Amino acid sequence: MSDETTADEPERNASVIVVGGGVAGLSAALFTAKNGLETTVFDTDETWMHKAHLFNYLGIGSAGGSEFMATARQQVDDFGADRRQGEEVTAVDESGDGFAVETSVASETQRADGDSAEQSSADRSSGQHPREEAVDEADTYEADYVVLATGANRDLAEDLGCAFTEDDVVDVGVEMETSVPGAYATGAMVRPEEWQAAIAVGDGAAAALNILSSERGEHYHDFDVPADAKRVFGELVAE
Repeated sequence: MSDETTADEPERNASVIVVGGGVAGLSAALFTAKNGLETTVFDTDETWMHKAHLFNYLGIGSAGGSEFMATARQQVDDFGADRRQGEEVTAVDESGDGFAVETSVASETQRADGDSAEQSSADRSSGQHPREEAVDEADTYEADYVVLATGANRDLAEDLGCAFTEDDVVDVGVEMETSVPGAYATGAMVRPEEWQAAIAVGDGAAAALNILSSERGEHYHDFDVPADAKRVFGELVAE
């Protein structure tokens, strides 16, 4: 957050929805939230990182995937992103000059004594009154930009009308923008292979920086110096 990156705030409070809270999605959210854009992340916690242990991520000697994710989520939260854990995006559509995102989330309503669905089904078949079951609650959100980070699941991109390559992955350039202006795809969505955390993080950053460049009207660089870290984190800064 040097002078170059903080002197001019965006003229409008542009909004970004990130679909997917793996490393690509959180990387995008980190950059957009850190630089003043209204950022919402929807995540169902299906990231492959929970199965990983990092030995090949530059700057990290050894870290468990879940440990890495916990740190990444905290970073995103600290910069003000609205992270909606457990809320699944079921549809993304163009709406005006931006996008409308539909979500579904299981309500907090639980069965009276925690019985399983199988037990409740048995109750019904035996003529007993079924216990109250959780139901899905739907909602709709709008944003100026959308970043898709749903791993190898490319259904939302296909439904949105994004172009695909001959390899049946989402077609993007180095800025990660799809054929639908304002919609970005990252990580395994855009590659048949090369599914690495380091690559996915770069994809998310590239998408976010392109969004910021669009908002600023010029190429945007998020470059911090030691004074920025001291100002933001105070005595917590590592020497």
